[in-house]
Amino acid sequence: MTTTTATIADRPFEDRHQRTRFVISRIVIYGILILWAFICLFPIYWTLTTSFKAAPNVMQGHLIPFVDFQPDWKGWRSLGLSPDTIFETSTVREQFLARFINSLIASIGASLLAVAIGALAGYGLARFPYRFGPMRNNDISFFFLSQLILPPVVLAMPFLVLYKELALLDSLPGLILVYTLMVLPIVIWIMRDQFMTIPIELEEAALVDGLTIWGTFMRIVLPLALPGMVAALILALVLCWNEYFFAALLSGASAQTLPVMVASQTGSQGISWWSMAALSTAAILPLIVVGILLERYIIKGLTAGAVK
Repeated sequence: MTTTTATIADRPFEDRHQRTRFVISRIVIYGILILWAFICLFPIYWTLTTSFKAAPNVMQGHLIPFVDFQPDWKGWRSLGLSPDTIFETSTVREQFLARFINSLIASIGASLLAVAIGALAGYGLARFPYRFGPMRNNDISFFFLSQLILPPVVLAMPFLVLYKELALLDSLPGLILVYTLMVLPIVIWIMRDQFMTIPIELEEAALVDGLTIWGTFMRIVLPLALPGMVAALILALVLCWNEYFFAALLSGASAQTLPVMVASQTGSQGISWWSMAALSTAAILPLIVVGILLERYIIKGLTAGAVK
């Protein structure tokens, strides 16, 4: 009887102790997440605020608008994108729009091509046995992924010679091809893993019902693999959009992209930080919009796949 009474009396203390531990653990976890979010978002914040700074504010490291410095449209004015110059004729703005369109065409074209080829290759590696000498499916998949280890500078001379012979220098088709080759290994790997998570019994049932292999792939497999395809598309788009080395190497006045234009904001008098920050902000915004929009489709695809 005494033991039971003592146990009941101790319960409020134990409940308070558990609640205290729970609250402390939540505080620690959310504190770490907030700190990590600050670390991840600070470069974007710095770039955005720098585009509204004058030279002295940049050099002195002022960070907080209206407190450390008064925002100014100098960076955006240098691109012809400030409110007072947006409706005026601007050569720099025309160049920016041309580079933006080049980046858009090259990135979207290469990403779509890489996802189309990668989906076919990934499905083949996930469903059919292959043998290339001593290599099997897993070895072939790792071989594709290992191509990312190769430094791009090693391919500089071969690509220059090949593109000169094929008349692909300073052309958007040339950039699309090299971007596709650049992101194809990671797309193949993602799609292979995505197809391996789909039960093969669904395909066998579709084949029994009279569908062909292509019909099963298009009507059964691809809808279930949509989340992986969207994730691969986003990753490929980001990698292609931010690519600098091949864009600088293989393009000139006609096919130059935004990363090359951002890197060109240097001169004999130093780096134009405000112009570079404004260009970088304008280059980042489309990726942010794409990520926000396509995130909905990823969640929707995952939910639909679970229901099916």
